[in-house]
Amino acid sequence: MLLPESGVRLWLYAPPTDMRKSFDGLSALVRQKLAEDPTSGPLFVFINRKRTQLKVLYFEQGGYCLWSKRLEQGRFHFNAQGGDKQALSWTDLKLIIEGIDLRSVRRFKRYRCGRKGRV
Repeated sequence: MLLPESGVRLWLYAPPTDMRKSFDGLSALVRQKLAEDPTSGPLFVFINRKRTQLKVLYFEQGGYCLWSKRLEQGRFHFNAQGGDKQALSWTDLKLIIEGIDLRSVRRFKRYRCGRKGRV
């Protein structure tokens, strides 16, 4: 089971990804397309064209980790906003994995520590 530390950043690579890619291929996508360092701590989420497979690449002390899920039925749903790189929250990732369409989720105001003037 994937259990990231609190406060970890998550990035979704929105274009469809070839799921034959593994550690090296996905880390190259992170560097080239997302302009991020794959060893800097964030989790990087990739979904295939059919939206039936999802992979999460992240770097822990000692090396890369790759978490993968293939659906036997149904599809992953996410709200693709323009561009290749999309920020996700841990809650967003859990909803995508559970099959909940992010467009249908109603969000209420919450306090966020450390952001002046924003609620």
